[in-house]
Amino acid sequence: MASTSLALPSLKLQFPSHKSSSSRKNSSSHRVSIRPIQASVSERPPYISSPSPLPLPSSSPPVKQAKLPTRKVPGDYGLPLVGPWKDRLDYFYNQGKNEFFKSRIQKHQSTVFRTNMPPGPFISFNPNVVVLLDGKSFPILFDVSKVEKKDLFTGTFMPSTDLTGGYRVLSYLDPSEPNHAKLKKLMFYLLSSRRNEVIPEFHNSYSELFETLENELSTKGKAGLNAANDQAAFNFLARSLYGINPQDTKLGTDGPKLIGKWVLFQLHPLLILGLPKVLEDLVMHTFRLPPALVKKDYQRLYNFFYENSTSVLDEAEKIGISREEACHNLLFATCFNSFGGIKIFFPNMLKWIGRAGAKLHSQLAQEIRSVISSNSGKVTMAAMEKMPVMKSVVYESLRIEPPVASQYGRAKHDMVIESHDASFEIKEGELLYGFQPFATKDPKIFDRSEEFVADRFIGEEGEKLLKHVLWSNGSETENPSINNKQCAGKDFVVLVSRLLLVELFLRYDSFEIEVGASPLGAAITLTSLRRASF
Repeated sequence: MASTSLALPSLKLQFPSHKSSSSRKNSSSHRVSIRPIQASVSERPPYISSPSPLPLPSSSPPVKQAKLPTRKVPGDYGLPLVGPWKDRLDYFYNQGKNEFFKSRIQKHQSTVFRTNMPPGPFISFNPNVVVLLDGKSFPILFDVSKVEKKDLFTGTFMPSTDLTGGYRVLSYLDPSEPNHAKLKKLMFYLLSSRRNEVIPEFHNSYSELFETLENELSTKGKAGLNAANDQAAFNFLARSLYGINPQDTKLGTDGPKLIGKWVLFQLHPLLILGLPKVLEDLVMHTFRLPPALVKKDYQRLYNFFYENSTSVLDEAEKIGISREEACHNLLFATCFNSFGGIKIFFPNMLKWIGRAGAKLHSQLAQEIRSVISSNSGKVTMAAMEKMPVMKSVVYESLRIEPPVASQYGRAKHDMVIESHDASFEIKEGELLYGFQPFATKDPKIFDRSEEFVADRFIGEEGEKLLKHVLWSNGSETENPSINNKQCAGKDFVVLVSRLLLVELFLRYDSFEIEVGASPLGAAITLTSLRRASF
């Protein structure tokens, strides 16, 4: 999900695993019947294991690290207005994100340099940043003793608070602000109070998703994943966190559509929608869309959450937050952070697994079914901890294509930042920016860094690499707290990602896909779902 991270309540909790699935409510597991595995007849690029690094001999003396040379941060910002506008066109159209950064690394012979980040004029008038594109310099963005996070969730601009009820919600607060701790505590409370519902409601919601996809495949020969995943994700979040089925309310099935419009009005300066270039850049990247156009849609969402979060709003008042402010924050955390994270990450993860082919699918199915069978057919957190391949696949998906790519932080004081090759002096007040996919695909940290290696994080050596998995605005080996900006829902995101693979491979032997592009993540079309044989 730096300040641009998925901000969902943490799930650093033990989920009871002793209850059966006889009751849909108050249960944290569900029983499944285990089907034998049948290998797919088609196979895509083979699943390749990554060799573990060779350990140093025990007698080797410690290597003394040479002092890095000090360099002036290379690059410049160009002429006012002209430089930011040119960089924006390169970023969106002339080069694209990856080439935008790669070409500048080559030009400056450095992974640390100066440039402008979109949107620039006339939405953000100070788009100047120092870019950090390697796994060594990037983590400075997580250190709130050195960088400030205030109003940097979306980068060099902040959407109007008219889109969030007039409040600066948690994602835009720095830990030094009093409401940060109160609101983060509230998010922790939300998941703690609903922890028993997560696993069973995920099963219910995503069973409905799979049935929808199977029906569409049988009638049309292919099925679009994204829209169905959006509906399943919203149903799951509403049922598990608020105890309500949206379809039983005035909201009906409109939730994902309303969220999509609302998010567009916040993120349009950073998106490409496929419109003609000149028109799109003028309308989407140069001026803000008026929040009044989505006011009624937002009010429908607000009413839904206000009416169905009474106990959480009661807790908010005890903490010292008004019911109104709390509700706007619950809406943002659920719809922008968590729904948005699932909307982006689930299709991206299935893209990589689908491309890996039937050999990996068979391995996942065998591991998952074997563990669940030995756990009396119950899906529990403890059982999933015994699935090393499945866990590694989730972490590798988060590494190779993190759901939130950008993170920002403003230097609190003069400091020195180190890349692998040099040291750089940063002045107080300078805005630091990191494009995370470059940091998490750093070839000096990860072997075969550009490849999807399913078993990368298995074993002792693999687990050591988890500290370099940074999707949560912090290391995977660290935990969110009220004093940092690490994604409050770090463990929740990992949990639901694991649940998706467990539910998928308990039901199917293999699947095949077609991949397209969308403004947020991959557009996935399923062309085959091979149902597990009894």
